[in-house]
Amino acid sequence: MSWDIILFNSKQKIESVAELDKEQLVPIDFSSILEKSFDNIVKDENHREIKGKDFSIDFFTDDKLVSNKMLSLYGENGLFELIELAKKQDWQIFDTGLGSMIDLENPENNGYENHRKYVEQLMKK
Repeated sequence: MSWDIILFNSKQKIESVAELDKEQLVPIDFSSILEKSFDNIVKDENHREIKGKDFSIDFFTDDKLVSNKMLSLYGENGLFELIELAKKQDWQIFDTGLGSMIDLENPENNGYENHRKYVEQLMKK
């Protein structure tokens, strides 16, 4: 079963999707950035699958620039990879399962206790 998240590119710090100011959203090419950020990507027409160690991330490419992007994650490590990418790109992540934004600086606040260990593991590489 997948874990669905939504990436947002916004000038606004989004506290709640219900209070989202659509005027603050900034359209970008999420697909290109995602494809340039990962090495192992399977392409099938407009479907993409990022394959990593103990995770995969599915998404569909867009015909135009968009301000948000839904992704389906398989494996918790996929979220950790996206958190690090979101920090670099100044994106925000909404967890559809929790119904709330993920605190990128303190993802353990959202129940992700393994994040700190994962980042330490990445830094040792």
